[in-house]
Amino acid sequence: MSKVLLAIGRDSSTRKIGLEKIGVKINEKSGKIPVNDMEQTNVPYVYAVGDVLEGKLELTPVAIQAGKLLARRLFGGRLEKCDYINVPTTVFTPLEYGCCGLSEEKAIEVHKKENLEVYHTLFWPLEWTVAGRDNNTCYAKIICNKFDNNRVIGFHILGPNAGEVTQGFAAAMKCGLTKQLLDDTIGIHPTCGEVFTTLEITKSSGLDISQKGC
Repeated sequence: MSKVLLAIGRDSSTRKIGLEKIGVKINEKSGKIPVNDMEQTNVPYVYAVGDVLEGKLELTPVAIQAGKLLARRLFGGRLEKCDYINVPTTVFTPLEYGCCGLSEEKAIEVHKKENLEVYHTLFWPLEWTVAGRDNNTCYAKIICNKFDNNRVIGFHILGPNAGEVTQGFAAAMKCGLTKQLLDDTIGIHPTCGEVFTTLEITKSSGLDISQKGC
């Protein structure tokens, strides 16, 4: 059975709202607006948040968070800026994919491969045993910065309820989650999330991550 996914994306409607009259620069190709880490455009008194930002995630909760923090900085005397890195998100496909932090490719680009340790495994949800589903379909991975106390800078899971699993681990990452803290955490059995408390195989080891049983 074949399936076709058509995802044409979306355009930024920034070209006809008068930004050029006040000198706000936009990316002419994409229509996106470049800003600094305070959501400030090249015109100091003009700010932008949400999907219109260049290089930022197009997610409603991100726009809401950025808007709240911007208002607090401008009118509430606060200093907190929006964290665009540790944003949890999920692709709600039949087998969900959840992630938070950096992809492995981005982590290598930012931190260099030799400074990273990647732990990963395939796993088999208990709920799949009766149904007899393939035991090497689900996947878990964390990317750790070896020279920052093995802090988890990337979290990835492919499996049932990945969104629910990712949300909790995202809070832990905001608190500075490390590999040791994961190792010290007692897993809830039988859950998918517990796989992150028992990760042992590193990608660099080249060891087999396939599961032979439940």
